[in-house]
Amino acid sequence: MPEPARNAEQRRRDTLHRLEHDEDVWVATAGADGPYLVPLSFLWDGDTLLLATPSSSPTARNLGATGRVRLGVGPTRDVVMIDGTVEVVEDLAEDTGDAFAAKTGFDPRKLSGYAYFRVRPVRIQAWREANEIAGRDLMRDGRWLVA
Repeated sequence: MPEPARNAEQRRRDTLHRLEHDEDVWVATAGADGPYLVPLSFLWDGDTLLLATPSSSPTARNLGATGRVRLGVGPTRDVVMIDGTVEVVEDLAEDTGDAFAAKTGFDPRKLSGYAYFRVRPVRIQAWREANEIAGRDLMRDGRWLVA
């Protein structure tokens, strides 16, 4: 028997906790080479997620070309789905790079050919079981639907 459905406020708190504490996210992109789904580490700054991947990868090409991404955080029975817009980070601030390395346990700045991407959530959904499907939208058009 599934747990009782969480209210929207609790789901938002749980989502923010996951974004602040989880280290990895599934990144889904599509482009001329086809669809790609890869796990990447991320840093949440309270508004956006920062990702890093080799600049020659299909994921990097897709992120740069389309400016769109879908992210999945957490297990399938407690998932946060994020649709977002993507910005290529041309000049990474040193403190941001330090924060990324500290949170994720690796520093892409020490590797050659990595690119950084900033994802701004446009839509966020969160659910655990079927009893939470109906209220899964927490953000639409970049605006939280709950306080």
